[in-house]
Amino acid sequence: MKKIIVLAMALSLTATAISCKKGAGKMGNTVLNLGGEAEANSVIDFNNNFVDSYKNTSRQIESILKYTEEAVVKSKGGNVLIMPIITSSMDYTLSKIKEVPSGFGKDKAAIEADFNTYKTRKENIEKKFEELKSYMNSEDYKDDKGAKAEAIKKEIETDADALYTAGENVIAKIKPATDAAEEVVLKDHPMKEYIISSKNIMNSLDSVIELLGKQYAGKFNEAEAQKKYDEFARLVEANSKMDFNVKGQQYAYKKTQFENFNKAAANFVDHYRKLIRDSKEAGKIPDNDIQQMDSSYESVLNSYNSFVK
Repeated sequence: MKKIIVLAMALSLTATAISCKKGAGKMGNTVLNLGGEAEANSVIDFNNNFVDSYKNTSRQIESILKYTEEAVVKSKGGNVLIMPIITSSMDYTLSKIKEVPSGFGKDKAAIEADFNTYKTRKENIEKKFEELKSYMNSEDYKDDKGAKAEAIKKEIETDADALYTAGENVIAKIKPATDAAEEVVLKDHPMKEYIISSKNIMNSLDSVIELLGKQYAGKFNEAEAQKKYDEFARLVEANSKMDFNVKGQQYAYKKTQFENFNKAAANFVDHYRKLIRDSKEAGKIPDNDIQQMDSSYESVLNSYNSFVK
């Protein structure tokens, strides 16, 4: 079965995207040990499973970090009405990764090192979180006035920082081989033109999110925002006009997924247009608009990943 790359959700409004590059096929066969489709698929499988794990783990850790903040406040006598409820979740995608594929070539050892750090820090956080929950549920903080809660909070924050660093390193290091692997897989893929066109939208979308993230933290620049809008809207319009005509019954359902992706992208265009108008009036990007864009981004991303899987 041919494997296609899925993309990672934007973290802190900075996207991690993987794009096709000219000449990647040659690079894949000579430098990255991609001798054929089987090796390419193993590289893409690793990418997809790690991306899913990193995305879900990041969400979980953000929730845990919020819990630690509330735990410190409550344990020191502060007013906390209800402690955040965080349900444990099994990381099935991480469990699918048995090893780092040889297709990553000379970067394999470095990827393994960061991947092992990622797993270790993830386990540390989970164990420390369970320890903190037990401490809070038993109200042991009444004995030490919250000292342990504060200590565990710092430990989890340290592990979280290390996990994010390792995760970003893995994604950056697997990118060249994953690009090359997709070039191998897409060579004769029936949906090649639709996948490449849709990925161009995702690359443009990442650029939009990066720009808005910077302007949200700084000053709104209408001209820059409008330029990115025009580029993105043009790609979305062109993609929406493509007639999905792929032979083979096994691809029939992909037409609906392709259309859903285009609808999600068009909705992002609408929200983006509203953001420009609101930001121009306010002189800065309003919180509600940036939150809407982040939510809309995730919708486009999920639609894309469903289409290419």
